[in-house]
Amino acid sequence: MTKRVAIFISGGGSNMEALVDSMTGDHPARPVLVLSNVPGAGGLARAEARGVPTAVVDHRAFGGDRPAFEAALDAELAAARADIICLAGFMRILTPGFVARHAGRILNIHPSLLPKYPGLETHARAIASGDAVAGCTVHEVTADLDSGPVLGQARVPVRPGDTSRTLAARVLETEHQLYPAVLHRFASGDRTPVFLP
Repeated sequence: MTKRVAIFISGGGSNMEALVDSMTGDHPARPVLVLSNVPGAGGLARAEARGVPTAVVDHRAFGGDRPAFEAALDAELAAARADIICLAGFMRILTPGFVARHAGRILNIHPSLLPKYPGLETHARAIASGDAVAGCTVHEVTADLDSGPVLGQARVPVRPGDTSRTLAARVLETEHQLYPAVLHRFASGDRTPVFLP
């Protein structure tokens, strides 16, 4: 049975575009919702241009009441009958309660080779550490930030003279290859990690 995918974004949605564009033909999943916590996020228009339904749940409207915010997320997911949630630049940390309600169904992409560099500023941290290789990871979301089971990784060399910006740009290109590959495998019921060179 075809899986129904909801994609959460906060910005321009380039990873969302890569995911949506991949779900065609005999792909085991289809996009049914792109949701943003930021009204006017660029990715919303890009999703609409691709014919994917969109929704906005502005976290600011809830005045810091995270359970109420997440109840509104749950309502949108239920309305879309989503089977899988893909976080694609969604800049809100989900509570353990939300994660528990959707356990085993939430994927996230992170711009480092986890377990290295969870959290923010990953590219600057890789450069500062003198790493020869950086990359990205798709993982299952658990209650612990950036700590869920790894579902895929792709490696990107750190070049002499790289800045956070130049490295981030190359890692992002790789993210657009890795996330669709992992989603395809995950939606077909296979959680074997995908490793791209």
